[in-house]
Order: sequence, then structure tokens, then C-alpha cells
Amino acid sequence: MRSTGANSPLMFTLPAELMAAAPPERRGVRRDGVKLLVLDRETHSTKHLLFRQLADELRPGDLLVLNNSRTLPAVLVGFADSPHREIEMRLAEQLPDGTWLALLLCHAADLFDCGLGSGIAIRFGQDLTARVLEPDGKIPRLWRVEFSKTGPELIDTLYRIGSPVRYEYVSGRWKLDDYQTVYASEPGSAEMPSAGRAFTWELLLNLRKRGIKVVPLTLHTTLSSLMDDDLDRAHYPKEEAFSIPPETAKSINETRAAQGRVIAVGTTAVRALESAADSNGSLSPQQGYTRLHIDQSHKLKIVDGLLTGLHEPHASHLDLLSAFVLPTVIQAAYEEALRRGYLWHEFGDVNLIL
Repeated sequence: MRSTGANSPLMFTLPAELMAAAPPERRGVRRDGVKLLVLDRETHSTKHLLFRQLADELRPGDLLVLNNSRTLPAVLVGFADSPHREIEMRLAEQLPDGTWLALLLCHAADLFDCGLGSGIAIRFGQDLTARVLEPDGKIPRLWRVEFSKTGPELIDTLYRIGSPVRYEYVSGRWKLDDYQTVYASEPGSAEMPSAGRAFTWELLLNLRKRGIKVVPLTLHTTLSSLMDDDLDRAHYPKEEAFSIPPETAKSINETRAAQGRVIAVGTTAVRALESAADSNGSLSPQQGYTRLHIDQSHKLKIVDGLLTGLHEPHASHLDLLSAFVLPTVIQAAYEEALRRGYLWHEFGDVNLIL
């Protein structure tokens, strides 16, 4: 089991049996059949529902903002030329110049001491080679790498030889489709923007029929772990690419003007929206990179509610949740979720804060 880090605002222990080890469909549960913990921002009261009952907690005029980024098979296994050894590369993000940031792991006695340096070539299948350029300089353990292929040709090769990022609590090598939301359309995320995984097309249609609007944005997620507990607890600012289309910005501004609620599906959507908002809480279409770290001191300018997963004690996502409700309120809700057997992580249950 995992417990809190010393600097965490929450103090709880997450038992191993509450880490979702498989997609709900592999456990005999529909996508929209996972549990939904509803937390009221004003009264701090909670409800316990199924995700398919989400529409009952919303009202006509509300607007859901989905992250339509599609998960890449971001894990590649290849061989370094010198020294000759097997390397696991985990892609973190693509940079504006076409190079990538990646975490390099060694399948050797010492997992993390790869003995690699600038100029080393790593060869994969399908005639794909990566050249290690230099350390990132901002986030430890990440390297900048350059592939022998670019653009659609590279993405196509990744889908043929790569596999999704998988952590130790996941029980099997599930297919890439298990790591996608049903509405994912823009390839680029190192890991699934998992808050929206429970949506089905049937549920989305039902929401629209009840007057609840749904709009997309794109934020490509980076790696959630550097495979080092101390570094992960340091919460290095993550730089992630995002794009807000004109129709999405227009719908959000209209919803706010009409006193409707803007509900972000995922912490990724919150970061994109709050990064793009001006000082008056207005939104314009734009694209760029965000390093915004949201915590209790951040005054939300756009987002009224959040649909998100359940987060581990040391996760930086908990800082973001504290912009909606105090850490003590999150603590009480999480303790209740633990008692009721809610499941954590990307294949787990969902929390609505509204």
C-alpha cells in the first residue's frame, strides 16, 4: 500500500486492494457503471451514485468541457548502440521543434543507471531510431531525444510498435483502446486523460437531450511519474501543450454570461482553461504550453466544477482540488470513499466536485 508524503495536505493510506488493477469492462462493469462520489462545494455534503446518473446532478445550461487528447502508445523498447543494452523509453511530450522529452529506463541490475549520454542512438523496430540529445534541464531524469521519423509517419510507427504506459498496480497488459476515452481524437498524450473514461456515447447523448452542453479542448498529458518517489513528491511544474478551439471559447463565454456552470472533465481541462482565461474571466481561442500549477491560493476564473478521478496522497492533482474545496473537506470525502470501497487510478471511480 502507499501512504502520504511528508508535504501532502492529506493524510490517508491507500490499500492495495483499492487500486483499480483492470478496466471496469474487464471486471464485468460497464464504463459508465463505475461509482460517482458527488461533493458539494458549499455544503460539503456527499452523495454516492453510479456514473451513469451524472445527468441527475447537472442542470440545463451547464456545460461540460472534455479533453479530446488521444493516448499514445508512449512506451518503446529498443537497444542502445554503446553501451549495448536494452532501453525502455517513455515519451513525455513533444516539443515545438519536433523533438521529444522522454524518460529512459534500463532493464538491467541497476534499473535507472543507464550509462547513457548525449549522442547515444537507440534503435527500435520499423526502422525507427532515436538520438539522445541532452538532459531536459527543467525536470530531472527527462532527456531530449530526436527521432529518425517525424509527423504522421512517426505517430503511425508508434502505434505499430509502442504500448501504453503501465504502472505496477495494473494487473495485465491491457490494449491501447482500454486507455482511451470514447471521444479521444487528437493523438498526443503520454497517459490517458482518465477523468472522462467513464463516458459512453449513450450518456453523452442523454446529457445533450437534457440541455447540458458538451465541448472539447485538447491538452496533451505528460508522464505522471518519473519512477522515483522523491522526485514525484517534488511536484515539478509540468509543461503541457493545449489548444482551445473558437467554438469552445464561444460556448464557455456564453454559458458564463447566462449564469450556467462550466464543469471541467479532468484536471487537465482545468489547467488549460485557467491558463487561457484573462483577468476578467473571459476566454479566447488559443494554443500554447502551460506550466500553471493550481493550488489553494488560485482563484478560479473560468471553472465552476470538476469531474476527476481519485488521487493518491502525494499526487500534485490534490493541490488543484484545493482550489475548489479546502483540503480538510477533500480529506473527509476521501475517508468516506475509502470506507465505501471506491477504486483509485485511471481504471477506478470518479469524483464530481460541484
